[in-house]
Amino acid sequence: MTATAELEQQQRKLAQQGYIADRQLCASLLLMQRIGRPLLLEGDAGVGKTEIASALARSEGCELIRLQCYEGLDINAAVYEWNYQHQLLSIKLIEQSHLKASAKHPKESPEEHIFSRKYLLERPLLAAISRPEPPVLLIDEIDRADEEFEAFLLELLADFQISIPELGTIKATSIPLVILTSNGTRELSDALRRRCLYHYVDYPPFDKELLIIQAKVPDISQQLARQVVAFVQDIRKKSLRKIPGIAETLDWAVALMALDIDKLDQNPEAIRDSLVCLLKTREDMEAFSDVDLQRLIATSL
Repeated sequence: MTATAELEQQQRKLAQQGYIADRQLCASLLLMQRIGRPLLLEGDAGVGKTEIASALARSEGCELIRLQCYEGLDINAAVYEWNYQHQLLSIKLIEQSHLKASAKHPKESPEEHIFSRKYLLERPLLAAISRPEPPVLLIDEIDRADEEFEAFLLELLADFQISIPELGTIKATSIPLVILTSNGTRELSDALRRRCLYHYVDYPPFDKELLIIQAKVPDISQQLARQVVAFVQDIRKKSLRKIPGIAETLDWAVALMALDIDKLDQNPEAIRDSLVCLLKTREDMEAFSDVDLQRLIATSL
């Protein structure tokens, strides 16, 4: 199969899962799979970065394992944790049966017995490298995690292995398809970027966003779909605190249909009420005047 045919096939597979991907994104996903490197997706919140991982997992028929990053994320939440209750129970049983001195385990101490894989609780990162079949591992909003945690990730992203002091190094059973997302709230390290392929996800152009609406809201009329996209594309040019993303576009399209609106100049008052789907801060709501609304409606028709 030629490279062009592979790209087209990738686009079709994602489209069947409701994700409209351009050629450059499909090329990045194919390279990620071919050379086994993580893919860093960067872009504003709401442009569909997380959905790429979900759509890829569905299209490949594999499991999606997601790690949601946040400030203060540590190894216990992201990688592994010891099952302390199970360990304590095992220690009591060992003491009661004198396992340490038994013929079955003559050299085994309680510590050696309880620090084994069966007492390990897998968190997303360890689970991702322990699956018999490669999953999609989504490390979502890595820019929200601390720099210390980002540094810890380097071993996983470079060698697909995790070091656990009590056990040693656990190597991947299968190599997961790793996608990291970043909203750009802080600068990521050069070391992390070196280990990843890179793709910037921008707000979609008119034609692509129209296709997204038609795929996700199939009952919408062509006229209303085009007007919704034109309106949202125009509103993104305003100085808003929170620019509406694709999810907001879809919510607004569904809301307009629920209000029995066939075109945007049909009921300006209802349109105004429906802007709660697009404008998500008090400042943006107060700054958006009736004049702005009328102008945007007029230009979208």
